[in-house]
Amino acid sequence: MRRFHIQNFGCRATQADGAALEGLLQARGLKPGTAAEAELVVLNTCTVTAAADEDLKKSVNRLRRENPAARILVTGCYAQRAPGEIAALDGVTWVVGNSHKTQIADIVLGAEYHSQIHVGEIGAQDEFLAAPVTEALGGRTRPNLKIQEGCSNVCSFCVIPSVRGKSRSMALGEVISQVRGLAANYREVVLTGINLGRWGRERGFDSGRGPLRLAGLLRILLDETGVELLRLSSVEPMDLSDEMLALMAAEPRIAKHVHAPLQSGSDAVLKRMKRKYRTRHYEDRLLRARALMPDAAFGADVMTGFPGETEAEFAETLAFVERLPFTYLHVFTYSERPGTAAAGHAQIPWQLRKERTRRLRELGAAKNLRFRNRMLGRPLRAVTLDNGTALTENYLQVELAQPRPANEWVTVTAGALTAQGLREASPFVICA
Repeated sequence: MRRFHIQNFGCRATQADGAALEGLLQARGLKPGTAAEAELVVLNTCTVTAAADEDLKKSVNRLRRENPAARILVTGCYAQRAPGEIAALDGVTWVVGNSHKTQIADIVLGAEYHSQIHVGEIGAQDEFLAAPVTEALGGRTRPNLKIQEGCSNVCSFCVIPSVRGKSRSMALGEVISQVRGLAANYREVVLTGINLGRWGRERGFDSGRGPLRLAGLLRILLDETGVELLRLSSVEPMDLSDEMLALMAAEPRIAKHVHAPLQSGSDAVLKRMKRKYRTRHYEDRLLRARALMPDAAFGADVMTGFPGETEAEFAETLAFVERLPFTYLHVFTYSERPGTAAAGHAQIPWQLRKERTRRLRELGAAKNLRFRNRMLGRPLRAVTLDNGTALTENYLQVELAQPRPANEWVTVTAGALTAQGLREASPFVICA
């Protein structure tokens, strides 16, 4: 077995896991390749929705047709949740849960691993999946570094705590080492986690420097590494402290980008979801962020069709989203997940869920269009990607007027809109 290919499904945390797995396999002598040529294909799954599960099944079928000689290993959240279901799929050689991700190189290369399924309980002390990702990211220009794993919340719709375990944090020294290594190769590093704002807050965590929360970690990374830009992937509203927001606003090496999961703009729905905040708390945090960073990107995850959501409650969500300064939305249609509390309640018809998703996505697109129009003619700091585009600090994709190598700082001035982003009006200028 010489070549492998990894396909990641789902969130940034899964992408970060995939990058770490690349490092683990390369350290054992395997070389990355395409899905068509690989002898080992790793499918790193999501299971947040039923659609995510179906995506995995379609990928297995496609691989069997296009590369029938490949050995398929399925890992990630779906593998942890339903290993037997995946093992029954034709063509799957191994099913490896999140509990055994760090052992994948041993499983595929070690003769002693004869069984097909490798899944166990996830404990609070399970090894963090971290590898020499500085060597594993290939041409990617914005690496995701997962510094927090699992979630200790009990949201009634969410299966993630059961497939990733309780919240636990990467050790401070390891975070510093990983960021320092990435900063030597990349302009921007994205810090991610399943519940990122909980970094360092589980019982028994010892930073070696006294009590630390995410804001304190950011200060240490800025002081002790050469990272040029840190971006936070997603932080729950109750973790957006005044200290955190003030630091983000004042520090030019932190991206002006706030993504705070909302899920619903109705307090009654938030209560049924068992979320830990209400709309007044969320609004306070977002407006505080906007006052400090008026040109920042402000994003949210919003769910439609949660069990029992009435038309009036959905209207509350529409009104709440309309009045807040969101610049983009990630809108999800509620999907029943086995074992979650919400799955046992009466479900809203699927077509009605999809219709609400459509209406909310249209609202999100309109707000994004207003934001992009506001950025026309302004100089925007951005990092070049590998496809003739650049991503601005405030999370807008800009088509470049001239080709430019990836992973460089540029200042772009947008002169026109594209379908989803902006188009540069004149040749870029290298940032000082």
